[in-house]
Amino acid sequence: MIDLRSDTVTKPTPGMLDAMMRAPVGDDVIDIDPTVVDLQDKTADLLGKEAAIFMPSGTMTNQIALRVHCVPGEEFICETECHIYNYEQGAFAQLSGLVARTVPGVQGVFDLDQIREWIRTENDHTVRTRLVCLENTHNRGAGKVFPIEKSRAICDWAHAAGLNTHLDGARLFNAQVATGKSLRELSEPFDSVSVCFSKGLGAPVGSCLAGSEEFVAKARRCRKLFGGGMRQAGIIAAGALYALDHQIQRLAEDHQHAKLLAHALLGSKHFQLLGTDVETNIVIFKVDPSVGTASDIVQKLRVEGILAMAFSKQSIRMVTHLDVGRSEIERVCDTLAKLGG
Repeated sequence: MIDLRSDTVTKPTPGMLDAMMRAPVGDDVIDIDPTVVDLQDKTADLLGKEAAIFMPSGTMTNQIALRVHCVPGEEFICETECHIYNYEQGAFAQLSGLVARTVPGVQGVFDLDQIREWIRTENDHTVRTRLVCLENTHNRGAGKVFPIEKSRAICDWAHAAGLNTHLDGARLFNAQVATGKSLRELSEPFDSVSVCFSKGLGAPVGSCLAGSEEFVAKARRCRKLFGGGMRQAGIIAAGALYALDHQIQRLAEDHQHAKLLAHALLGSKHFQLLGTDVETNIVIFKVDPSVGTASDIVQKLRVEGILAMAFSKQSIRMVTHLDVGRSEIERVCDTLAKLGG
């Protein structure tokens, strides 16, 4: 089967497995794990932050960032379709007593003018506005890169107003390769940044949250509270380290493959591509009701040996990754052309 449901379905490469088998380990909860330390130091350096902390998932890094930046009863601003708001069970409310205020964007991107007047005045009747969260690249926005000039403008405004800023950079490596900007440049405006190793980079598990040393010290305490402390975590951290050393620049192949899928969709009668172009490795397209629902088309794709995700009643998501090569993508393109008319 050609599995395009997500870039999280990748398997470790032989080189990655070897690195994981040979990793020196320790107890990262009561003392240190040397491989985890190496990963944290490398990630912090790449992102241009003072420190970083390794966690099991991107959801945990995001939720701990919210908890450190805010106290119960405070509000954060985020885009309507972002991961933090849509795919983390409202954990900001369940676990930290926070309120989300959402702003509509275009494929996840919004302008400063949309939120410029959104900071609530200080009084006894309202929550306090404390944080702004952005997502780069944007999952539900079909891998859209958040333009750096817009993120800088939003963060500069937020800091001038006394707000904190957090970047959900689960696929920030894709943004790096797509734009040619360094991870430091993309991360610089934000007080904290989370990155995921188990998506485009192909590691089996894990994310890092980066920020100031003081921020990360608080995040470490929250990680324990949320049950994210891991013992000999160097075994999985080694996979992430290998991915950082060997599997960033190859993301350009995934982006090219996604563009091939987009090109096949542009000529379709019954499928409509989200947006005018594909920037990274996520392709989302709408299904004309005349040919059925997204689930109907997903089932037809499965019969053809292709796995995709029904993203809504009438939309489908495909995500390219290192386990799907050019010949397989061409086969998918042919199948889309056949099914889409």
